Order: sequence, then structure tokens, then C-alpha cells
Amino acid sequence: MTIEKTQNGTELTVKVAGRLETVTAPQLDAELKASLEGVTALVLDFSGLDYISSAGLRVLFAAQKTMNRQGSMVIRGANEDVKEVFEVTGSMEILTIE
Repeated sequence: MTIEKTQNGTELTVKVAGRLETVTAPQLDAELKASLEGVTALVLDFSGLDYISSAGLRVLFAAQKTMNRQGSMVIRGANEDVKEVFEVTGSMEILTIE
């Protein structure tokens, strides 16, 4: 998994590529926790994400909880396989997915 971060003022875009699973989820969690201070808009670019597991979903829920207090979070560019995981798990009710 690769992570690229781009900050524009208080908007942070995090591009995630590869597989977000048990082995890689802690890496994204650490990156987000270290980067969200002062951020009011978080954009997760999943255009390069091939797969997400329940461990990856937990990281997204934690980030959403943080962003609910300080701004907004949106997920963009998810492929059909990743969107299906969001749908099957009910995550579409919690996360903003464009």
C-alpha cells in the first residue's frame, strides 16, 4: 500500500493505493492520526485502492469520528469492489462516498 498526502490550507487529501487490510491498516491509521490536527476537510482518494478489509474499515470509522468533530470527510474514486464492501457492511450509512 502507498499513501500520498497533499495539504491545501485546512484541506488534506490522502491518496491510498494498493490493499488496505490487516497488515497495512495500521500504517494508514498512524498517518491520519499524525496529520488531522487543524484539518477541516479530509478527502480520501481511493482511485488506486484495490481492496479494503474490516481492518481498513475500522481506520475509516475512526477518521470519520475525528472529522465529525472538526469538519468533514469524503471518500472519492472507489472502484466497484471497494464500493461493494461499503454497501455490504452498511458503511454507506456512516461514510460519505462520492
